[in-house]
Amino acid sequence: MSPALHVLAADPVGDHRTLIISLFSVFVVATLVITVWAGRQTKSAADFYAGGRQFTAFQNGLAVSGDYMSAASFLGIAGAIALFGYDGFLYSIGFLVAWLVALLLVAEPLRNSGRYTMGDVLAYRMRQRPVRTAAGTSTIVVSIFYLLAQMAGAGVLVSLLLGITSDAGKVGIVALVGVLMIVYVTIGGMKGTTWVQMVKAVLLIAGAILLTFLVMLKFNFNISDLLGTAAENSGKGSPFLEPGLKYGATATSKIDFISLGIALVLGTAGLPHILIRFYTVPTAKAARKSVNWAIGIIGAFYLMTLALGFGAAALIKPDEIIASNKAGNTAAPLLALHLGGVDSNWGAILLASISAVAFATILAVVAGLTLASSSSFAHDIYANVIKKGKATEKEEMRAARWATVFIGIVSIALGALSRDLNVAGLVALAFAVAASANLPTILYSLFWKRFNTSGALWSIYGGLFTAVFLVLFSPVVSGKETSMFKSADFDWFPLENPGLISIPVGFLLGVVGTYLSKEKADPDKYAELEVRSLTGTGAH
Repeated sequence: MSPALHVLAADPVGDHRTLIISLFSVFVVATLVITVWAGRQTKSAADFYAGGRQFTAFQNGLAVSGDYMSAASFLGIAGAIALFGYDGFLYSIGFLVAWLVALLLVAEPLRNSGRYTMGDVLAYRMRQRPVRTAAGTSTIVVSIFYLLAQMAGAGVLVSLLLGITSDAGKVGIVALVGVLMIVYVTIGGMKGTTWVQMVKAVLLIAGAILLTFLVMLKFNFNISDLLGTAAENSGKGSPFLEPGLKYGATATSKIDFISLGIALVLGTAGLPHILIRFYTVPTAKAARKSVNWAIGIIGAFYLMTLALGFGAAALIKPDEIIASNKAGNTAAPLLALHLGGVDSNWGAILLASISAVAFATILAVVAGLTLASSSSFAHDIYANVIKKGKATEKEEMRAARWATVFIGIVSIALGALSRDLNVAGLVALAFAVAASANLPTILYSLFWKRFNTSGALWSIYGGLFTAVFLVLFSPVVSGKETSMFKSADFDWFPLENPGLISIPVGFLLGVVGTYLSKEKADPDKYAELEVRSLTGTGAH
């Protein structure tokens, strides 16, 4: 065992275990206090779903950043850059550019047109029950895909710190995160989740700034030296800093990169936990401003992932990163250890602090995702489909809490299976599903007069089924050492990301379903929606 891995196995896990557990406990207790405080102020459905629409543009921008900068951003991207150099940084570029689509096409019209969920927008000028059922189903599936990444990140992170190597122990960690997630949402609702997101965003940015400063200090603030050392230490040489190390070896990998890029750029505007954030501000103008704040904060963070990833590549041997986690998800915590000193107390303190921030990131994001899916079930499926619009606010909120428990259990089960997958890759799958099922329907509903109920159903279900079906038969699930089921082999679909196929299918099926249907769209309803989405007249 290498000295670094020996220290990880002995020093931080043994001598410094009390410090690690203390830092984790401080954050968990602090966020639980915030959640209980917010829960006492949650009196109505508007409080539970939208935080009472009382958050400012800056507060919501900070919370959106917290929702978006997930385990994929902090753990997955750093690991991908550390192992694959330039190709790993493509995740950062894709995640950031995606915000332009959300800002220019979705943020303001969605805030004006809906009330609590994506289903509100889609059902405004269409048949309520089938469209809300489809919207709720899609929201839950996308959220669960995204939750897999957070659960996988939690299992890897806490296992590293506490020296847990058994599969049962890792599953237990995933279960613990799931239980905390259920508590946050059922007690705090949107108010609690938003405050937790804001605290987490500040901690994450502060941690990234600290690591970036220490990395640059190590190389005398010379970026050229950092990149050169990273390339040399990686064992790949100059190709480490050039395109193609991960996605350029074969024609299939090049196509997979195109698929990944499309999914990343288009997926953000269809992510349920991001979309519901636009309802927490009082006006459409505030929604637009909150996205501007989010772009600035997220952009600064993704620039710092360069230092995190290449710093890990420069200071840690790739074999050590892979030995800790095959997908590279522990590169950022390992970097913190090396920057502080592998044999020093400062190294252990920095490792524990950064890992606590990463754990905070995971807890906050899983709470936001669970809230999005449980809200959609309660508001769209339970209240408007099962109860036909006759449910009381108390009944609706009770249904949301029970949905949270169910979604938490499903996420725990699937997260246990996904613990060895790269979390950035898992999030990219969620982006692909969101871009395939949600984005076409949202854009068509807002901007196409002819669009009708049939088109919405074809688009949502068609895009959703295509994306999930292709993922099931991709290398993500079987056929590779890093797959979910390592011993199985049914990966006849060669791409790891289905976006190249499923996203065009979602858009195309929306058109086909619309023109094949005899149903005629209501021009008056579309005119109302158009005015409302553009001006905010009648917005909640």
